[in-house]
Amino acid sequence: MCFPLRKSGVLMHIASLPNPGGIGTLGKAAYEFVDFVRDSGMNIWQVLPVGPTDFGDSPYQSTSTFAGNPLLIDPDKLISEGFLPIDSYEPLPIAKTIDYEAVKAQRKDLLHRAFDYSAFLFRDEIREFSESHPRIRPYALFRALKDHFGGVSWMAWPDQAIRRREPEALKKYSELLKKETDYYCFEQFLFFRQWQQLHDYAKGNNVQIMGDMPIYVSEDSSDVWLNPELFELDDDLKPIRIAGVPPDYFQIKGQRWGNPLYRWDVHEETGFAWWIDRLGTAGSLYDILRIDHFIGFANYYAIPAEYEDAIIGVYEPGPGMKLFDAIKEALPNLEIVAEDLGTVTPPVKKLLDDCGFPGMKVMQFAYDSDETNVHHPENTAENSFYYTGTHDNNTAIGWWADASEDTKAYARLCLELPEDSDNILPAMTKQLFESDAKTVIVPMQDWLELGGEARMNFPGTLGNNWGWRMQPTPLNDIRARIRTLNRLYGRGNVAPVNRDEMPPRRTKPPVNPKKVAEEPEIDETDETVTTPSKEEEEA
Repeated sequence: MCFPLRKSGVLMHIASLPNPGGIGTLGKAAYEFVDFVRDSGMNIWQVLPVGPTDFGDSPYQSTSTFAGNPLLIDPDKLISEGFLPIDSYEPLPIAKTIDYEAVKAQRKDLLHRAFDYSAFLFRDEIREFSESHPRIRPYALFRALKDHFGGVSWMAWPDQAIRRREPEALKKYSELLKKETDYYCFEQFLFFRQWQQLHDYAKGNNVQIMGDMPIYVSEDSSDVWLNPELFELDDDLKPIRIAGVPPDYFQIKGQRWGNPLYRWDVHEETGFAWWIDRLGTAGSLYDILRIDHFIGFANYYAIPAEYEDAIIGVYEPGPGMKLFDAIKEALPNLEIVAEDLGTVTPPVKKLLDDCGFPGMKVMQFAYDSDETNVHHPENTAENSFYYTGTHDNNTAIGWWADASEDTKAYARLCLELPEDSDNILPAMTKQLFESDAKTVIVPMQDWLELGGEARMNFPGTLGNNWGWRMQPTPLNDIRARIRTLNRLYGRGNVAPVNRDEMPPRRTKPPVNPKKVAEEPEIDETDETVTTPSKEEEEA
């Protein structure tokens, strides 16, 4: 599962692309972004999850793990390919943030018009699509039922028979809502059609698309409605225990995520069939798959569903290698990256070692500790994906603005900057690319040198997230800078310089004088490696 080449890439949410309209799409700007990745000498475009979003617009809370987000469907491509008549679309203005409600209203109207205008013309292709994606029609019925019952969670549907998916109720509503179900199938047909076209274009340009999969699924999703036996639900189909993280120094009540937990014993009895199907679907969309909160497969935090916070909960053992042995046997060519940020206990470390998946390291976490920190460029393992920051971090410039003076002093020492310098990004990207990590990723906001106003997400908060839009920007200088970094440090799709001509790199990070003065001697027998979690990093 290790990657054979020194690679580089960029993290960019598709919804953030700068095409005309209220949200980024799978249209022209996406193809131009593939060109930017290619011409910069990079190998990888990492995206956030592309499933349909619901309350809060988080790509990590989707109504289906097997479906695509219709908001990403490009209207101009619909017109050019005959799904809509010419001049039937007036783009919303490009704002600095996404107005999700405005986009949803426009897209709903536009896609329904496309359905009425062209679905019958493409009926054979739509039928073939539905037959080759057997989980789409059940998802489409779920969406039709949600509309029918006023948009409330399926756990609150007034008809208990359809909540429980009783055969007579399924037959009744499948007939009653046939047209609505057909519409949602059509919507998915359009998404997968446009996605496949973009993916094929990326492959033709030697650009890999790296996707992202949350470990948990949303409570109000077709995944739970269709497979209640796979989740910790009571006799009334309500969650018994839910996911989250316990209290810590930064979150005194912990975080109550609310996702229903898996019945891992039932999954094991099925040979992990649902997981194999889930990852197989992801493998058809992406070339590389990042699995969020990988730590939860070793041990996960379980909170009683009736509690409003995460103060009371227990850690339970996850499925461990039983799951990944089954996945590797069924999907031997699937490339997986483990998001292992947080408290890496011995069981977590063993699972990572046994799987052989690359883990993640983040530069922003390197400078508030001592020289043993695993996030230092000199300490980063070769089998790693190394980031300046992720979608859950502030931008590098935003992080620097909020960092303590002690952190800044040690960062300048590590980055070999003058004592009064704030020009951190060139130094960070240089050491990132120079590191031993097989793959390095930089968020687009950092390439654009944007501040905290461009932050994508504040973990543990609801609202004001996932809205950043890149503005139309000349990229020639950025492209040249990235290409030079790839060439200098032997990464990506460009011929490297002779490494013998490079100056020798530092082999270990400098000692943090502040930590030496303050910290007691550490018991070296403790194997637990504690690093800032994505939930903690903003503090």
